[in-house]
Amino acid sequence: MPFDIEMIDTFYLDLEKRISQIRKIVTKPLTLTEKILFTHLDKGQVQKDFARGYDYVEFLPDRVAMQDATAQMALLQFMQAGKDKVAVPTTVHCDHLIQAKHGAKQDLITAKETNHEVFEFLRSVSNKYGIGFWKPGAGIIHQVVLENYAFPGGMMIGTDSHTPNAGGLAMLAIGVGGADAVDIMAGMPWELKFPKIIGVKLTGKLSGWTSAKDVILKVAGILTVKGGTGCVLEYFGDGAKSISCTGKGTICNMGAEIGATTSLFGYDGKMTDYLRATGRAEVAAGAGLIADHLTGDPEVYSKPDLYFDQVIEINLSTLEPHINGPFSPDRAWKLSEFANAVRENGYPAKLEVGLIGSCTNSSYEDISRAASIAKQALEKGLKARSEFTITPGSEQVRYTIERDGLLKIFEDLGGVVLANACGPCIGQWARHNADKQGKNSILTSFNRNFAKRNDGNPNTHAFVGSPEIVTALAIAGELTFNPLTDFLVNNEGQKVKFDEPAGLEQPVKGFAFEDNGYVPPAEDGRKVEVIVRPDSERLQILQPFDPWNGKDLEKMRLLIKVKGTCTTDHISMAGPWLRYRGHLDNISNNLMIGAVNFFNGLVNSVKNYLTGRYDTVPDVAKSYKKAGIDTIIIGDENYGEGSSREHAAMEPRHLGVKVILVRSFARIHETNLKKQGMLALTFTNKEDYDKIHEDDLISVKGLTEFTPGKPLRIVLSHNDGSTDEFPVSHSYNEKQIEWFRAGSALKLIKQQH
Repeated sequence: MPFDIEMIDTFYLDLEKRISQIRKIVTKPLTLTEKILFTHLDKGQVQKDFARGYDYVEFLPDRVAMQDATAQMALLQFMQAGKDKVAVPTTVHCDHLIQAKHGAKQDLITAKETNHEVFEFLRSVSNKYGIGFWKPGAGIIHQVVLENYAFPGGMMIGTDSHTPNAGGLAMLAIGVGGADAVDIMAGMPWELKFPKIIGVKLTGKLSGWTSAKDVILKVAGILTVKGGTGCVLEYFGDGAKSISCTGKGTICNMGAEIGATTSLFGYDGKMTDYLRATGRAEVAAGAGLIADHLTGDPEVYSKPDLYFDQVIEINLSTLEPHINGPFSPDRAWKLSEFANAVRENGYPAKLEVGLIGSCTNSSYEDISRAASIAKQALEKGLKARSEFTITPGSEQVRYTIERDGLLKIFEDLGGVVLANACGPCIGQWARHNADKQGKNSILTSFNRNFAKRNDGNPNTHAFVGSPEIVTALAIAGELTFNPLTDFLVNNEGQKVKFDEPAGLEQPVKGFAFEDNGYVPPAEDGRKVEVIVRPDSERLQILQPFDPWNGKDLEKMRLLIKVKGTCTTDHISMAGPWLRYRGHLDNISNNLMIGAVNFFNGLVNSVKNYLTGRYDTVPDVAKSYKKAGIDTIIIGDENYGEGSSREHAAMEPRHLGVKVILVRSFARIHETNLKKQGMLALTFTNKEDYDKIHEDDLISVKGLTEFTPGKPLRIVLSHNDGSTDEFPVSHSYNEKQIEWFRAGSALKLIKQQH
């Protein structure tokens, strides 16, 4: 029986009535995004047609999913909420703490030994509070959710920025920080600014070497890494209906790289096929009865300019394969132009490693298309000239592709099969020689390629493409190779050329597994004991943050003025630091160590006013905190883009930072800061960023009159005795201001309950 089938059946039985109620108040044709949002409003009653990009609205999502790195802090917070059980269906997925080094079998054994304390904590706390637990090796959270939990018309949140993957099954799935997940698990509504909606019309049909991955690579090039901020991307058109369900998931997954709140497709036959193939015929049957309510209204799609805030149109029949990078997922190159780009920009042309899989591209279709290229290579007398790794997305996919002989094809080519986990995609990669920081190129089918993201080497030029393109270029060993036009020389000296890739959306023999890795929770978990050792270096019971003292913030010291891009990886690195995700004190030792200091151009080097010397960011922060000196961080554009990790908000809060003042925020990070009781402010005039000096004393005025829409004021006291004053903006509503006053959102929940 499918997971949560009773909840899904109830939702579908009631959906037509809910939509009818909506239409009495919102009289225009509706997008799918609006249908899902309106049917998940708190209190269940539509009061008005909300203003996109302006109104804050409270929702009741259907479920919560958490991966092991973010679940630790989320569950440590939930344990303080005083609840016996989660209020909505919730799952934990162990996929982030498995480091890729030798291969699937050995790496999984090592991970279980190394992370035993954390895995046992997650298992026991899941068992206690009614949370489904997916063991290490079960698969990557987003692939497992798509296979088991996503359902058309539903709404979910997940503590990972690539949660929108479930949009491939017409679900509105949004990445959030752990504090947001705590709200939902505790039975509270979840707040979101009603998003703008970008319509992406797809015409034509994919063919040849072009895949679903190329759609989102193209969109990323159009919108850039912040063009989707505050927006939902809704894909529609005949071209959309022709893309497989997992292909749709790929497109939605990587929408996170353009800052989108989420992405989704309307329900169609491809989704029906996938639901049936993954053992959820009952869900497909229920969705089929109300299919008209699981897609946008026909009027919306026939006249999209009237109903979307922006419209993009892409012809799949003429779309070329793309490769994006390096160092940013929006630097888009057509494959036909990529070789010249490599030469003209001086990118390392030799391809050191090709990596396929990850949560973005690890479906049966992805693997089978890549395997068709690998099989051709073997038949044509070729072997991979680059290192080559394969990451299955779930145990169900891994077992099935092994049964069907696809894994053996990759291994015969020289490929290494990694564990069903995130691995190199999130920096969990013990790559040999990475510490030498040599200039090199890698090509992945992953989603994110910021500097140092995959292997910690700032000189690794990471590019992103489809699995079939990655496979072909790994065989060639060169970034300048174009499999559509170029020949290779095989081991007999013959010139050979690849045929187009071919794959299957679903396996002919069906999906299979022996142990999918799921562990159900206890029926009554009240007697289950959750142990956190006081001397643990991995886990730490949280202490509540102090409430606001009722005064303006006076004469804060500058901790760091960040120059340029500052993702959550710069603020709180992953990789080896993942081991401390459940220990706030220990993980705070990585605060801002990847950010560039505006004043000296160096990483992890800031001035300590107390000593007059330069030191690491964490050490300077600790020094100020010990001396009772409040601090402020200054940032640039799209501050906090990337991962949803709330550690990037909790660490500065823990080390005495009171304010983050930036030119602009990424959505998830801004919310995370608010949840932790921080002041998240933006320059009203972005040029005021340049007024801030290294030795300034910085004050925030107007907090005693802190109200929605009313600017606060910054006063700079310069070292020469002069001052500057300017307004700063914020997006706090009344509820969020209460979070600030209470010390955090969680403290407010405890006070009210």
